[in-house]
Amino acid sequence: MVVGVLTIKFRLHGVTSLKQKRSILRRIINRVKNKFEISTAEVGEMDAHTSAIIGCAAVSNDARLANSILDKVADFVEQLYLAEIVDTQIEIIHV
Repeated sequence: MVVGVLTIKFRLHGVTSLKQKRSILRRIINRVKNKFEISTAEVGEMDAHTSAIIGCAAVSNDARLANSILDKVADFVEQLYLAEIVDTQIEIIHV
């Protein structure tokens, strides 16, 4: 079994409250879940207004497939233009 983990760090411009931040993240997370059917959640920078980290996980029997799915997720999130992406990291774990 292979688990692929994607972390995306965002910078949120013009956000002045956690409510605004959560609204943006909710849209990103819901769109990713609906399109790719993978686990996605906010995993870091919970109390910061202008930054956020979300994590996505894909389980597969092939490392290349998991990596490909997560690459597509990263591209999809970038094309949403809801927040500036500062960093993305993909990690493949063989269990």
